[in-house]
Amino acid sequence: MDSPFPPARVPAEDAPEYLARLNPEQRAAIETTDGPLLVLAGAGTGKTRVLTTRFAHILLSGRARPNQILAVTFTNKAAREMRERIGALLGAPAEGLWLGTFHSLCARMLRRHAEYVGLSSNFTILDTDDQMRLLKQVIESYRIDTKRWPPQGIMGVIQRWKDRGLTPPRVSKAEDCDFADGRCRAIYEDYQKRLIQLNACDFGDLMLHMTEIMRTHPDVLAQYHRFFRYILVDEYQDTNTIQYLWLRLLAQRGEGQANICCVGDDDQSIYSWRGAEVENILRFEHDFPGAHVVRLERNYRSTRQILGAASGLIAHNEERLGKTLHPGRDDAEGEKVRVISVWDSDDEARMVGEELERLHKDGHPLSECAILVRAGFQTRAFEERLIAIGLPYRVVGGLRFYERAEIRDALAYMRVLSQPSDDLAFERIINVPRRGIGNTGLQKLHLHARARDIPLTAAVLEMLAEGQIKGRAREHLTALMKCFGQCREDLPREGHVVVVERLLEDSGYLDMWKADKSPDAPGRLDNLKELVRALADFENLGGFLEHVALVMETEENAGNERLSIMTLHGAKGLEFDTVFLPGWEEGVFPSQRTLDEGGAKGLEEERRLAYVGITRARLRAIISHAANRRIYGNWQSAIPSRFVEELPPEYVHATGDATRARHNGAMRSPVFGATPFPVVARRRPVVDATTSDTPARRSAFPIGTRVFHQKFGYGTVTSVEGNRLEVAFEKAGPKRVIDTFVEQVS
Repeated sequence: MDSPFPPARVPAEDAPEYLARLNPEQRAAIETTDGPLLVLAGAGTGKTRVLTTRFAHILLSGRARPNQILAVTFTNKAAREMRERIGALLGAPAEGLWLGTFHSLCARMLRRHAEYVGLSSNFTILDTDDQMRLLKQVIESYRIDTKRWPPQGIMGVIQRWKDRGLTPPRVSKAEDCDFADGRCRAIYEDYQKRLIQLNACDFGDLMLHMTEIMRTHPDVLAQYHRFFRYILVDEYQDTNTIQYLWLRLLAQRGEGQANICCVGDDDQSIYSWRGAEVENILRFEHDFPGAHVVRLERNYRSTRQILGAASGLIAHNEERLGKTLHPGRDDAEGEKVRVISVWDSDDEARMVGEELERLHKDGHPLSECAILVRAGFQTRAFEERLIAIGLPYRVVGGLRFYERAEIRDALAYMRVLSQPSDDLAFERIINVPRRGIGNTGLQKLHLHARARDIPLTAAVLEMLAEGQIKGRAREHLTALMKCFGQCREDLPREGHVVVVERLLEDSGYLDMWKADKSPDAPGRLDNLKELVRALADFENLGGFLEHVALVMETEENAGNERLSIMTLHGAKGLEFDTVFLPGWEEGVFPSQRTLDEGGAKGLEEERRLAYVGITRARLRAIISHAANRRIYGNWQSAIPSRFVEELPPEYVHATGDATRARHNGAMRSPVFGATPFPVVARRRPVVDATTSDTPARRSAFPIGTRVFHQKFGYGTVTSVEGNRLEVAFEKAGPKRVIDTFVEQVS
């Protein structure tokens, strides 16, 4: 139930200093100590202060001893910060606390009860590499086609089951039909048996085992009910199913409601892709009847204009508990949120660069500026612009665009294509994807090359001709060398963009990532397509490779005075004076992939992500959208994100002259005059899973489909062979292209 809150236990005039500094809502959250409590803490409302002060207040008021409070955080950093703040409030280090992340607390519990799941208390926690090595050993006996069902994908399925609290016996037949021909459950069971034999756990087991022990051993659960008089949970909106089950078991005791306090913000639940369930916080009052709800709505970070825009936007979500942020300071009027429309994505990068130069010239620290993008591929244009104008930057939570593994791999393929004697590049990609070349095989290649004083590529050709390479390695290397040879022959005639597309496809490199079922694989494919898009800006492959080499050699001598570039997901919990939010267009933000996969729920999460982005800004938020954008090498006409339209106009100042001139699906470009840009159908080609284990998959573009290619323009598919299309282009004539690099147009 909401306000009125239970009366404060200490009159305001007699309150200790740690309570006197708080606003009424914060005090209510701290002094409501009995029964279940949900603290809805909006962005910038002092969530951490409330959580740590509540912990200290329980101790200082004598309600519990340190070891009788269970406090759960999501990161070790948050746990350390909380521990330090509690110590500062108490005036001495707090000892004996049950304070930590979900996994660290479960590991501590499991050491006490390991025998219930067949382990010893000194069990080992395996790292990611050891987990994969063990899983591959288990998979061997199943004779699974690991090209079609890679171990990483099987591990992903197993970990998702663990995150949902499903032990092997709890996995139903219906759950076990989507991957590895219905054998995932059996593999999971064997994998768990091997872990027990090794006296080991993987990371997911820590919570799974402990939850299962408390489910099946009431005496153990009763012991923890006696242990913990209070439970505090941070970032409750980010909990997944297993975390929710673990907390429910600890909190719901037979004799009455537990003293559990969950702090979170349903409007900032943005991690469903890693298992978070926003429903956990939405149903708190149902799970704990009679629970108190305290809303923290006084924001001490942002201006009134920023808060008004963010609140107006998030109000369009239906699945929320509801709150409205307002400034907690009297001097927080500020400037309106700026929405800038630009002609294209290159114009957008120039605009952001000019704004940053102006701010920096006026004394605004670069360290207080951030560019927050929806997807990693967006960073390239901004990185190159910042390098061109000499403003130092850092990519937070990830690598710079050209430093990412998939980009370095693709560049290595290009370097070998351009210069066959580039041994370092060839050595990088000879076994990526896997071609059966181990360390011993590579050493033989090096010895042969040095003995003949020839490059590695020439050594491979000689050893193949002499029959020195056998088995699987011979088959794969023959195909690879033929691919390079054909691409070099086609390069002068067909151009570097098309040939690089074909090289990445025919070498198997793109298929490697398409088969990868890890959460970051789609993003890596996006980055590769953005790399191919960048190729179109250069006359030849050599010019592009020289440009990349110069970009990667750029030195940074600015110390900490650097602009931050990061994804919106990575920005949660951070704040900056000035925030740039580019790419607010349909299909980019909200993400088309999220809309396709998540439907209405996906849209609401994307809107929460927009809310998070805006509320990172203290003084100014600058949103931009382009009238047309090159995505993965193709020009697409773009329409502003629905989120732009949902911003309350009284808090927005819109500028820009990107007025559209449409005529039969064409858009007038400020750079190319009347060059038409395609209106692209919002769907991606779907690979037929039944053919994914054959060398050439079936294209999703049937004969007669109208398509667009970055280099050749519009055309119509005239024949299809696997994933290769024969297209009759209107201006370039008939060409053979890979379907990955064309888009269907309406």
